[in-house]
Amino acid sequence: MSEKHLHESHPNIVKRLKRAEGHLRRVIEMFDEGRPCVDLAQQLHAVEKAISEAKRTLIHDHIDHCLDAATNGGGAPTKATLAEFKSISRYL
Repeated sequence: MSEKHLHESHPNIVKRLKRAEGHLRRVIEMFDEGRPCVDLAQQLHAVEKAISEAKRTLIHDHIDHCLDAATNGGGAPTKATLAEFKSISRYL
Protein backbone atom coordinates (compact mmCIF):
# COMPACT_ATOMS: atom_id res chain seq x y z
CA MET A 1 0.00 0.00 0.00
CA SER A 2 1.88 3.06 -1.22
CA GLU A 3 -0.83 5.65 -0.57
CA LYS A 4 -1.29 7.04 2.95
CA HIS A 5 -4.56 5.78 4.39
CA LEU A 6 -6.16 8.14 6.89
CA HIS A 7 -9.70 8.34 8.21
CA GLU A 8 -11.13 11.16 10.28
CA SER A 9 -11.21 8.94 13.37
CA HIS A 10 -7.53 7.93 13.26
CA PRO A 11 -6.16 10.82 15.38
CA ASN A 12 -8.69 10.06 18.14
CA ILE A 13 -7.88 6.36 17.98
CA VAL A 14 -4.17 7.15 18.32
CA LYS A 15 -4.93 9.29 21.39
CA ARG A 16 -6.86 6.39 22.93
CA LEU A 17 -4.05 3.99 22.23
CA LYS A 18 -1.46 6.32 23.74
CA ARG A 19 -3.57 6.56 26.91
CA ALA A 20 -3.83 2.75 26.96
CA GLU A 21 -0.06 2.55 26.46
CA GLY A 22 0.52 4.76 29.50
CA HIS A 23 -2.00 2.76 31.49
CA LEU A 24 -0.26 -0.48 30.52
CA ARG A 25 3.09 0.92 31.64
CA ARG A 26 1.49 1.72 34.99
CA VAL A 27 0.15 -1.84 35.27
CA ILE A 28 3.66 -3.19 34.69
CA GLU A 29 4.88 -0.93 37.52
CA MET A 30 2.10 -2.37 39.69
CA PHE A 31 3.53 -5.86 39.09
CA ASP A 32 6.95 -4.62 40.18
CA GLU A 33 5.36 -3.13 43.31
CA GLY A 34 3.82 -6.48 44.19
CA ARG A 35 0.24 -5.23 44.02
CA PRO A 36 -2.59 -7.73 44.65
CA CYS A 37 -3.66 -9.91 41.72
CA VAL A 38 -7.23 -8.58 41.89
CA ASP A 39 -5.93 -5.01 41.33
CA LEU A 40 -3.71 -6.20 38.47
CA ALA A 41 -6.53 -8.12 36.80
CA GLN A 42 -8.85 -5.12 37.10
CA GLN A 43 -6.32 -2.78 35.51
CA LEU A 44 -5.44 -5.26 32.76
CA HIS A 45 -9.15 -5.57 32.00
CA ALA A 46 -9.35 -1.78 31.64
CA VAL A 47 -6.38 -1.75 29.24
CA GLU A 48 -7.87 -4.61 27.23
CA LYS A 49 -11.22 -2.82 27.00
CA ALA A 50 -9.56 0.43 25.85
CA ILE A 51 -7.68 -1.36 23.09
CA SER A 52 -10.76 -3.34 22.07
CA GLU A 53 -12.78 -0.12 21.83
CA ALA A 54 -10.07 1.49 19.67
CA LYS A 55 -10.14 -1.53 17.34
CA ARG A 56 -13.94 -1.49 17.13
CA THR A 57 -13.96 2.23 16.35
CA LEU A 58 -11.34 1.74 13.63
CA ILE A 59 -13.25 -1.10 11.97
CA HIS A 60 -16.64 0.60 12.11
CA ASP A 61 -15.23 3.86 10.77
CA HIS A 62 -13.47 2.02 7.96
CA ILE A 63 -16.62 0.18 6.96
CA ASP A 64 -18.65 3.41 7.08
CA HIS A 65 -16.02 5.18 4.97
CA CYS A 66 -15.95 2.40 2.37
CA LEU A 67 -19.74 2.20 2.19
CA ASP A 68 -19.95 5.96 1.70
CA ALA A 69 -17.35 5.81 -1.05
CA ALA A 70 -19.12 2.92 -2.77
CA THR A 71 -22.58 4.45 -2.63
CA ASN A 72 -21.47 7.96 -3.52
CA GLY A 73 -19.64 6.50 -6.49
CA GLY A 74 -23.03 5.84 -8.05
CA GLY A 75 -23.03 2.08 -7.99
CA ALA A 76 -22.93 -1.06 -5.95
CA PRO A 77 -19.78 -1.90 -4.00
CA THR A 78 -17.10 -3.54 -6.11
CA LYS A 79 -15.84 -7.07 -5.55
CA ALA A 80 -12.66 -5.58 -4.07
CA THR A 81 -14.67 -3.49 -1.60
CA LEU A 82 -16.75 -6.51 -0.58
CA ALA A 83 -13.59 -8.59 -0.15
CA GLU A 84 -12.15 -5.86 2.08
CA PHE A 85 -15.34 -5.85 4.19
CA LYS A 86 -15.05 -9.60 4.67
CA SER A 87 -11.38 -9.31 5.51
CA ILE A 88 -11.72 -6.56 8.12
CA SER A 89 -14.88 -8.00 9.67
CA ARG A 90 -12.85 -11.00 10.90
CA TYR A 91 -11.41 -8.67 13.53
CA LEU A 92 -14.75 -7.66 15.05
